Amino acid sequence: MQTNKEKYRNLCQNEKSLPIFLNDWWLDAVCTEDHWDVALTEKGGEVFAAFPYYKMKIMGMNILAMPKLTPVLGPWIKYPEDQKYTTKLSHEKSVMTDLIGQMPRFDYFYQNFHYSLTNWLPFYWKGFKQTTIYTYVIEDLSSVDGVFQEFRDNIKREIRKAEKEITIDCHKDIEKVYALAQMTFERQKKRIPFSLETLKNIDSACAAKNCRKTFFAKDEKGEIQAALYIVWDENSAYYLVSGANPEYRNSGAGSLLTWEAIKFASTITKRFDFEGSIIEPIERFFRSFGSVQKPFFNITKTNSIVLKILKLFISKNNIKKVANIIRLKN
Repeated sequence: MQTNKEKYRNLCQNEKSLPIFLNDWWLDAVCTEDHWDVALTEKGGEVFAAFPYYKMKIMGMNILAMPKLTPVLGPWIKYPEDQKYTTKLSHEKSVMTDLIGQMPRFDYFYQNFHYSLTNWLPFYWKGFKQTTIYTYVIEDLSSVDGVFQEFRDNIKREIRKAEKEITIDCHKDIEKVYALAQMTFERQKKRIPFSLETLKNIDSACAAKNCRKTFFAKDEKGEIQAALYIVWDENSAYYLVSGANPEYRNSGAGSLLTWEAIKFASTITKRFDFEGSIIEPIERFFRSFGSVQKPFFNITKTNSIVLKILKLFISKNNIKKVANIIRLKN
């Protein structure tokens, strides 16, 4: 008899609507095989819904969390054809309730759901909480000229200026990508939230699937100013990792790299997802490319009595710090 994970691996081989981050091979790369599992809803031997999750232990607590460099997880649901809207909501309630019931015991849960999932009520009814966050998506890459016309004027100027001074190189030096990303976080006086090992694991897994590309911006002296790393599936490309040497912050390299990545993405998929940020300058940069704002859900639940008590006595700011510790340790 097959386990849920074995059934899910079979689903991943054939289901094209699964975002790249929900695929079994991606989860193997970012979680390792022993640290993720999946809940499934089946009917007549067919999988109608899946809910992969990453599991870890911190200070004796069972945490179901988000793996590094994995912007979204959340339920995947298959809908019958020609389904009425009211029936769709009933279907979502049924399968989500079933999936929630299959979750292992946890002290703390947090996941980001893909923006295509717009109904989280079944989770609310089971005691979960929700925060809305945003990504930015170029929804149609069929006309790159049309896409470019939607850019803000300052982005267009930066790209045209950078094109005269910068060349684009697409070699595969993943360690250089990491080093430039590290520079960006250091400039912001922050710790880089993922390891080189994790990035290498992703790169190796994506190389086997031929679904990743690296873009480097080099000046006329051969100095690498910035890098951008994207991955993709059949439906979308994703802006996963970027970094820049702070000495060249005003060169326009970041804008040019993004434009080159968008042009490339138009040849292999349908959309470009910036995997947005709520950090104001980053949000402004992503929005400048004519992308559409897409709300998605951050879903959390605290079952631990200890954590609940801490919430009563610790300031809201420190509660965020505790949550960040959990995120950084995964």
